[in-house]
Amino acid sequence: MKTILITLFIALFLPGWQQKAGDVPRSFYEFSMKSIDGEMISFEKFKGKKVLLVNVASKCGFTPQYEDLQKLHELYGNKVAVLGFPANNFGSQEPGSNQEIALFCSGNYGVNFQMFEKISVKGDDMHPLYQWLTNEKYNGWNNEAPSWNFCKYLVDEEGKLVAFYPSKVEPLSDEILAKIK
Repeated sequence: MKTILITLFIALFLPGWQQKAGDVPRSFYEFSMKSIDGEMISFEKFKGKKVLLVNVASKCGFTPQYEDLQKLHELYGNKVAVLGFPANNFGSQEPGSNQEIALFCSGNYGVNFQMFEKISVKGDDMHPLYQWLTNEKYNGWNNEAPSWNFCKYLVDEEGKLVAFYPSKVEPLSDEILAKIK
């Protein structure tokens, strides 16, 4: 509880703060990150829902998955929060600014699920969230890192990582829907 209060205090009173590489919370709900429009979002907000986290890019062969991610959000938003994390780690396929990415997503795919500011999802500057998602010492079982854009991680209602899906697994696939419904 003390850690949560400290994180909340920092998020509210130091708006430029967010977790940096090497600063990996033990719990999914301890994360706070800036949305694509600069608002600090505490992951406490997602307690009680499943969460599908996706590293996204605007110039990728998998970019049309934005359409199905939005449909997933519309159809099952009461059960799962879809979170998009733009990243330029694979083939420089997300070169734009946060503002350009937001305009692309809303203009081309009607995206209104929660998008976050651009981060790194691999390498020496990997964001702590992706360190948590890809290291079993933090998440309990998974060491699978994104191999390309549109990899997906599913966290359950209690903040436990329960599944990893590679890019080729569509957001509305039976494989994902079976874990959400």
